[in-house]
Amino acid sequence: MKLEQSLIFELSRPGRSAYSLPLCDVPQEETLESLIPSGLLRSDPVVLPEVSEVDVIRHYTSLSRRNFGVDNGFYPLGSCTMKYNPKINEDVARFSGLAKIHPYQPEESIQGALELMYTLQNDLSALTGMDAVSLQPAAGAHGEWTGLMMIRAYHESRGETRTKVIVPDSSHGTNPASASAAGLETITIPSTDKGMVDLEALRAAVGSDTAALMLTNPSTLGLFETQIVEIAEIVHEAGGLLYYDGANSNAIMGITRPGDMGFDVVHLNLHKTMSTPHGGGGPGAGPVGVKSILIPFLPQPTVVKNEDNSFSLDFGGPESIGRVKAFYGNFGILVRAYTYIRTYGPNGLREVSENAVLNANYMMHRLAPYFEIPYPGVCKHEFVMSGKNLKQYGVRTLDVAKRLLDFGYHPPTVYFPLTVEECMMIEPTETESKETLDGFIDTMIQIVKEAQETPEVVINAPHTTEISRLDETQAARKPVLNCSCG
Repeated sequence: MKLEQSLIFELSRPGRSAYSLPLCDVPQEETLESLIPSGLLRSDPVVLPEVSEVDVIRHYTSLSRRNFGVDNGFYPLGSCTMKYNPKINEDVARFSGLAKIHPYQPEESIQGALELMYTLQNDLSALTGMDAVSLQPAAGAHGEWTGLMMIRAYHESRGETRTKVIVPDSSHGTNPASASAAGLETITIPSTDKGMVDLEALRAAVGSDTAALMLTNPSTLGLFETQIVEIAEIVHEAGGLLYYDGANSNAIMGITRPGDMGFDVVHLNLHKTMSTPHGGGGPGAGPVGVKSILIPFLPQPTVVKNEDNSFSLDFGGPESIGRVKAFYGNFGILVRAYTYIRTYGPNGLREVSENAVLNANYMMHRLAPYFEIPYPGVCKHEFVMSGKNLKQYGVRTLDVAKRLLDFGYHPPTVYFPLTVEECMMIEPTETESKETLDGFIDTMIQIVKEAQETPEVVINAPHTTEISRLDETQAARKPVLNCSCG
């Protein structure tokens, strides 16, 4: 391992260079010391690698081939919607009039960008059934926190102290975390044996201290809450609001809207639903939409259209929760989402949802004879299944996930939701062909047969990757962050 890492990372050799710096364009009379305070200047020159251009290119190309992404394989990561990113999105985001502007330019010089943001706000409002949208939040969980801060501000403006946020036991882990970050307390309620919200448990949980119910519909189990109208009535009658976690919007675009279900706040993961890049730490975007009662609390600024058809930034009134992101959000991601929506249009977005649901149901139906399906029936964009039937052979869900690596597939989400034993959560998305789905399904069936006949092959997987199994507990608690270790 030390030798391999040395060959990959320790490439610097004295005298080698991969670039030539341009000539200095600072006037000769202006010295470095006159432009930068002396306390901020280095006393010693920075030590940088000395590497040739060809070595740099080969280094990063080699690393890229070790990475797995939607451009080089099937990525059925349940709940995360790792779907293909259309390259037209990237082309538009690189238009010089969008990529080379500065967020603090005068408004009259960035009218095109402001119009794009204004149109995107309206598109997302129409898509979700909300009355207004803020584009500021940088990701889904950031959108959750933003929405909860608005809910908290709303109750406080009415002189009410409401501190409890209700979540189902199958909720995303970010839901209780976001509630805690917003200074609120989480109350977890159980699901029924059919995976739905338990209405009696919900009635028992709501009260004068209920700030909101956070719900994903369809849920993390891939199930649509058919009693959503009654759920909304229960929460609203108690004086609480409904928060819609938009992580699973890939199943409902163009078919139904959170606003029509009774939700008051919604966030959308543009890096999931709208096909913008997902993974690698960002940037992302998690716009938040609200009903009219929450508009005064939206983070500012938002983009508004003036009477002369020009566009400007509105920094809002005193009830706004303030700015939640530097500048006005991750603009490049917003451009990609805008392109996606405009490319498909209303009918196309509906077809996206229908195909996502069709693909998931096809996979679930074919895999049902080999794995336990805890919630049979029609699923939405994703489904959960259990590998507990393989435990009799000494094989667990983690082993199945590791074995998939040998066949060039990224594993699905495993052991989540926690309510399903030996859980696998699979989301094929709408962009995958039947041939791709069949190849994955056939591989899963092969792994089941291996578990029955030669379980050691599965238990000791992966066999073909550069690195086999890690001590995952130690890797999480004591990560090795340098390249010179063994």
